[in-house]
Amino acid sequence: MSGLPVRAILALGSNLGERAGTLASAVADLVEHPQVRLCDVSPVVQTQAVGGPPDQPPYLNMVMEVETELSAVELLAHCQAVEARHHRERVVRWGPRTLDVDIIVYGDLQQDDPELTLPHPRAAERAFVLVPWLLMNPHATLSGMPVRDLAGAARDLDDVEDFDGYAG
Repeated sequence: MSGLPVRAILALGSNLGERAGTLASAVADLVEHPQVRLCDVSPVVQTQAVGGPPDQPPYLNMVMEVETELSAVELLAHCQAVEARHHRERVVRWGPRTLDVDIIVYGDLQQDDPELTLPHPRAAERAFVLVPWLLMNPHATLSGMPVRDLAGAARDLDDVEDFDGYAG
């Protein structure tokens, strides 16, 4: 246990099954843990798959901010348990999935570990993470860089579509 509360950003994605229902249920499942509290949640966006096998169905993506006393590794285990509850199968890297939950940041923790690298090593270049995060928190930063700037430079920015009705 880390003891003191830590803020973390989690990214959720789904491109199989009832995608919107899965994301909503996953948010509830993640904060069902007594040591995980919801701080904020982003709108949902729809995106094309980045990497992995061709011809995958589009993803729904969102981010959420939580406060937790769990250590980063304990939070990872909790996220993976929620993925399993939603029938996540790890067959093909970046393949289609019912649910994917990634820890993007865990407080200010920086670690390069085979089990968990923080901040997430590819988050700074993925509009499907950055755009929902920006919509949730226009002042967010990742490794000292404004999420707004990172999102604007992301190669997959043009693939992010409104799903939640956030665009005016």
